[in-house]
Amino acid sequence: SILFLSLQLFGTIVWILVAATQIPLPLLQGWVMFVAVTAWFLSIVFLSVFLFGYANRLAVNWNQADFIFHGTTFVFYFGAFLLQAATTSLHHFPRNFNSTTQERILNGREYNISIAASVCA
Repeated sequence: SILFLSLQLFGTIVWILVAATQIPLPLLQGWVMFVAVTAWFLSIVFLSVFLFGYANRLAVNWNQADFIFHGTTFVFYFGAFLLQAATTSLHHFPRNFNSTTQERILNGREYNISIAASVCA
């Protein structure tokens, strides 16, 4: 139960932090958002199964299901962390390579938000 609540809490934080940026690299941060939203939704479903007593009615090995769910979530969140950290590390590159302006991929505020999202992921 505590593991589900922490997954929901940190998933929500990642979701909010990534959405608070301008999503400069949609391919990388799109996967981070997909993982955060999907893991959040599935953990709500999994927690609801236990809270409403369906776990007693379904003939499922819940220890194995819990292990598989959290193992898979760990792998996906670790990949999301790597992609979010890669996005954060590219903050000093220019947004458009053909432009003469010095606009960066992440400005200072987005850089700090991206660091927080990487830590929470």
